[in-house]
Amino acid sequence: MLSSKYKPYHIPLFLAKYAWLVARRRPVLVHFEVTMRCNARCGFCDYWKTPSEARDSELKSFADAARFFNPMLVTFTGGEPLLRRDLEELVASVRDAIRLNYIMLITHGGMLSVERARSLWSAGVDQFNISLDYLDGRHDAARGIPGLTDKIFAAIEGMRASGMHGIRFNTVIKNDNLDQLLPLVHRAEELGVGVNFSLYTDFKNGNKDFLLQDGFATQAQEAIDGLLAFKRRRRGVITNSDYYLEQIPRYLRGEMREPCQSGIRTIHVDPTGHVKRCPDFPTDFHWSQFAEYKPIDCNRCYYACRGEAQAPLRLSRVQDVFA
Repeated sequence: MLSSKYKPYHIPLFLAKYAWLVARRRPVLVHFEVTMRCNARCGFCDYWKTPSEARDSELKSFADAARFFNPMLVTFTGGEPLLRRDLEELVASVRDAIRLNYIMLITHGGMLSVERARSLWSAGVDQFNISLDYLDGRHDAARGIPGLTDKIFAAIEGMRASGMHGIRFNTVIKNDNLDQLLPLVHRAEELGVGVNFSLYTDFKNGNKDFLLQDGFATQAQEAIDGLLAFKRRRRGVITNSDYYLEQIPRYLRGEMREPCQSGIRTIHVDPTGHVKRCPDFPTDFHWSQFAEYKPIDCNRCYYACRGEAQAPLRLSRVQDVFA
């Protein structure tokens, strides 16, 4: 859902820029991985093993890369981007480099105070995406941060009270949280925020503990049916496209054969300015030497960034984005 900073007359401008980028096969969304450092301890991710010395090679500005790609959407991610003390400066410089943009931030939320959120909001962040996979202490344990879940809820309530919008949960669908998906949606609705789902993969570090492919397709179908039924009643809370959710059971059954479009509508720029087509692929070149990606035959994941890039622009998708 678009932030309240944007007015109805912005909608045709965003749609026009989207069409312009797609026609020229330019990335619509650029993810700036501003650091690979992280202070969480997630079992499915090894970013926390990144040495602190890595900060010495992190770019001091992503504005030139933003100006080069001129995307419609920008995400600041990591690692944990809030470890960058200069994150506000990075955000503001990218905001000023692109004429029409929508800026998102992905964080585990452990360092997100209301004050820091307000500072980032003022710098140009339109949407805060906070990781949340469970509503109870399992989330704290999974991320290795005691008290994290309560901290997230307290921060969101404070942010909403301060007039900040464009807040959503980022939830990874795993084999042990299928019963949490609808409760997470209902909690998001109560808080006045959204929720975006992405399917778990072992592509990051080989951890297969949470995979759904082996015997979970039926349970996943039931959970997805519940999410789609909710979406039909109430648009704007679940921010995934209907298409992405519909395709998850098919992917889990091994029926997906379409080439992956990663690197075409969405790309990743790492902390040193090098480009990769997918968050779990190696880099290929520096952003200044960008070469157009082609679709590839890869089914290692069905992340939302892959599925949404392949989603047709249905009316329901427009309603989701601008609800």
